[in-house]
Amino acid sequence: MTFPSFGGQGSHWVRKNYNMTNKHLDKSVQTLFLTELFRGMWLTLQYFFRRKVTLNYPFEKGALSPRFRGEHVLRRYPSGEERCIACKLCEAVCPAQAITIEAEARSDGSRRTTRYDIDMTKCIFCGFCQEACPVDAIVEGPNFEYATETHEELIYNKEKLLKNGDRWECEIRENLASESLYR
Repeated sequence: MTFPSFGGQGSHWVRKNYNMTNKHLDKSVQTLFLTELFRGMWLTLQYFFRRKVTLNYPFEKGALSPRFRGEHVLRRYPSGEERCIACKLCEAVCPAQAITIEAEARSDGSRRTTRYDIDMTKCIFCGFCQEACPVDAIVEGPNFEYATETHEELIYNKEKLLKNGDRWECEIRENLASESLYR
């Protein structure tokens, strides 16, 4: 459509006013015929017949990556002996200073931990402790369901960490084997 030229500055005003009128007219037509409402209802109807993606959480669980970092565990060798050699690398590398280790020498000359505590309220789940450990003694396992009622229950001692290791050993072994190419 051509606009009449009224000379100089007026033609700009007419063109701008015409565009504003068109926008208001389009908006009025959409409101009058409820096109936005019907488009929304059509979208809702399409999703109504699609496969649902919601999980019924306590009964259905989603897949976890083998690299998932969950609750900490201390592992044992297949002979039953604990893996930790008390090198204290995990304690040194922990940016949150959540790990406390005390060690003593054994009669055979090797060092073993007498105290291994992790304050899970301080832990930031960075995985540095797992990467620093030369014997894969401390690992972040696949468990993410460990809610508690008190703070004291989230301070893990050596016995609790070893119990977690015994519980999740099969899954941890599979995850470490699948990730061995990347380590």
